[in-house]
Amino acid sequence: MLDSFGRRINYLRVSLTDRCNLRCKYCMPEKGIDNKLSHDDLLTLEELYLLIEKFVDLGIDKIRFTGGEPLVRKGIINLIKEVNGLEKVRELTLTTNGLLLKDMAQSLKDAGINRVNISLDTLNPDKYHEITRGGDISLVLDGIEEAMKVGLTPIKINTVLIGGFNEDEISNLVDLTRKGIDVRFIELMPIGEAMDFAEDKFVSNRKVLDVIRDLVPVETEDISSPAVYYRLPDVEGKVGIINPISCKFCNNCNRIRLTSTGKLKTCLHSNREIDLKAAIRNNENIGEVIKEGILSKEESHHLEDREYIYRNMNQIGG
Repeated sequence: MLDSFGRRINYLRVSLTDRCNLRCKYCMPEKGIDNKLSHDDLLTLEELYLLIEKFVDLGIDKIRFTGGEPLVRKGIINLIKEVNGLEKVRELTLTTNGLLLKDMAQSLKDAGINRVNISLDTLNPDKYHEITRGGDISLVLDGIEEAMKVGLTPIKINTVLIGGFNEDEISNLVDLTRKGIDVRFIELMPIGEAMDFAEDKFVSNRKVLDVIRDLVPVETEDISSPAVYYRLPDVEGKVGIINPISCKFCNNCNRIRLTSTGKLKTCLHSNREIDLKAAIRNNENIGEVIKEGILSKEESHHLEDREYIYRNMNQIGG
């Protein structure tokens, strides 16, 4: 499935819910979601499967489940099992905050999840409690251990670099790679709730390379990956640098997003959305709607021109 710029679109990120059991400062309002979605606002599990099946028929072979926090969505294990049964699916992954991972890791593995990404911005319990507005880091660390135990690997830790908050932890986070864990540093993006926050707290990921001078580049065959990878000498885990602000990677973008309310987003940083839920419920030709959406995919984002989106990440899908 090619877009109008000749990019092969084979990666779908599926948001299962806008709900989350944390209130991270750069992601969600402190009091949570003002207008919580009703049951009818969300795609049903049956509609999610139907849409995923259509995407797979059109060429999607890599799927990542996201949220909000995907593990709070009831019925997630059965949905994963059904999607895993689609013959053309090559990879199933999941992004989570890790709070529920210890109890669900084995079920996720059995259902078909290949590996997990875990959002973690600090290893300090007090700072974790602060940035998440109440989270318990011990649950996350237990979840990481369990995920490693059951084989949801290689685990990737996603860390948002935040000025004045976790710059002093770069070395400690990179040390996680000695356990075979990949650690990816992501620039703070001005999205929704984080728009003003990002203005004051933005730090270029160049800081990681300045602090850890003995990192060596790692070649990768996946040109669509937004990360540039490095590695400490003789260490298995990798350090990824993702720079959506200071270094665009739109030319090789292979991904699209499906929100929990059934909106197709062809670019994370665009406010344009295509309503697939309405198309389903109006008995439209879903495959044609999706193909037209792919052909209208944006050539690039314009963050450098301060063109930001208004929705929070929990509403879009992380």
